[in-house]
Amino acid sequence: MIKIRLFCAAGMSTSVLVNKMKKAAEAKGIEVDIEAFSENTMAKNLDGVDVALLGPQVGYTLPKAKKICGEKGVPVDVIPMVDYGMMNGEKVLALALKLAEKK
Repeated sequence: MIKIRLFCAAGMSTSVLVNKMKKAAEAKGIEVDIEAFSENTMAKNLDGVDVALLGPQVGYTLPKAKKICGEKGVPVDVIPMVDYGMMNGEKVLALALKLAEKK
């Protein structure tokens, strides 16, 4: 089971992407636990997390996110704007899985 957390401005638009990522994982037979949260709640939503991803609208917080995630050993990156805009669950899932391998 791979635990992925997405963080964005309010956690709303990202919920659509979460569902698409879950469908992509199911199609590949990968067990995932994916949820979206507001970026300002990151510190309290990282327990047991394998990967954290930031929505492009909060990409400017990456340095702060790297510090918070680094303390818990969680890899973090920003979702590419194109993949987020297209709600490409498959590509975002691939990014998360690639980051998880580095953990």
